[in-house]
Amino acid sequence: MQQLVFLLRAVNVGGTGKLPMAELRTMAEACGLRDARTYIASGNLVARVDGAPEVARAALEARLADYAGKPVSVLMRTGGEMAAVLADNPFPDADPRRLLAVFLDAPPPQDALESVSGRTSEEIALGRREIYVNYGDAMTGRSTLKIPAATAGTARNMNTVAKLAEMAGKT
Repeated sequence: MQQLVFLLRAVNVGGTGKLPMAELRTMAEACGLRDARTYIASGNLVARVDGAPEVARAALEARLADYAGKPVSVLMRTGGEMAAVLADNPFPDADPRRLLAVFLDAPPPQDALESVSGRTSEEIALGRREIYVNYGDAMTGRSTLKIPAATAGTARNMNTVAKLAEMAGKT
């Protein structure tokens, strides 16, 4: 049995059509995930998986699509991979609330930073299957940063990454 972190992308967790975290836990259990736990209302799920993780992920994505009426992608990481995102942080002195890891299914293209637009003071670096963005003061709602390589991903700040790594037992 493996414990995994599931990161939901583009799910409205507030307002119209919201997905309550209790409902997400229920869906996860119905997909065969065990001991499903959520962290804050932003589509973070930690659960144990028997068998192939990709099968569990596909089942969860299908159930979420039925619920939302549209495809919902789910990215997966082990607790160790979440801990590695923390350890590999290229901006260790940044405010963890303003430093995001954009999680991707595959490594970002090596030329991913060449297509970035709207950049002002933000710092950006490529990770293994992540793009790190240190917004610093730009995150106060003024940023116009666009990272085309990140559009299929989902972002979490370093505080959330640390908590999910802890929940998955790998800090």
